[in-house]
Amino acid sequence: MSKKIGLAFDMDDTLSPDTSTQLVSSFGIDPDEFWGKTIRSLITTGSDPTLAYLHKICDLSGKGKPMGMLTLEALRKFGASIDPTIYPGVDGLRADLQAIAAAIDPTIEVEMYVVSGGIKHVLDGSDILRRNFNAIYANEFDVNPKTGVISRVKRAVTFSEKPRILFEINKGITQAQADANPYMVNSAMPEGERPIPFENMIYFGDGLTDIACFSLVRSRGGYAFGIFNPEKPASAQRAFDEFIAGNRVTAVHAPRYGRNDELGSLVRAAVTRIAMRIAGNTTKSARLTPTD
Repeated sequence: MSKKIGLAFDMDDTLSPDTSTQLVSSFGIDPDEFWGKTIRSLITTGSDPTLAYLHKICDLSGKGKPMGMLTLEALRKFGASIDPTIYPGVDGLRADLQAIAAAIDPTIEVEMYVVSGGIKHVLDGSDILRRNFNAIYANEFDVNPKTGVISRVKRAVTFSEKPRILFEINKGITQAQADANPYMVNSAMPEGERPIPFENMIYFGDGLTDIACFSLVRSRGGYAFGIFNPEKPASAQRAFDEFIAGNRVTAVHAPRYGRNDELGSLVRAAVTRIAMRIAGNTTKSARLTPTD
């Protein structure tokens, strides 16, 4: 039996306010104009939402352009500035969950992953993310070899790419292995040999791009938590219409991960439940509900 528990998190509006919006805003670009007009117009003419915004950032980068000579190093440097915006309780969460699991069975390992439609080079610049997460999956740029300025999309994490990444985590395929052989995830692997079974997995997300991941994890015995911003009526409405009414998640809460927060308490209860099952102290079919 696997002794690993895996938590996978969307990034933007799940672990922090939208980091790509923070990026474009730092260059004086109006985010409402960027998302609401420029990117929306591309989407309505058939562009993939993720590719649309990534290509637009490339278009805006370069000498004399709004985002200037934007390099990968500049993106990582900007990423250091997002730490103050990361939601309460994220820093130290993995260590806390590891201690909870180890108290039940010292051989259990807790791993955490970011699976994001944001920009990996930005997220890699965050000290909090580097310290708390085993790996960060997100969009990547390539650069013009002559100038070092970002020039094209190297990897896009669209909503349909997210479940594939969960399967990579499920099968223990590292980022380096997936980069070297993108088809490796399709190789057959018996359920009993997978390092992080889906029943040992918890997924967190706030948007429509996370629904396939909610369904995948829950249908295979894991837990899914929807995230919403209680200060934004549209966020609450989406959480009700798409997450709760559709029975797609275990529970829906504001993004506060501390020990005494509602979501933080439920996450710790879920890890406790999984660890007890792994240790043989509860049944495989036991499920966490918001009333547990």
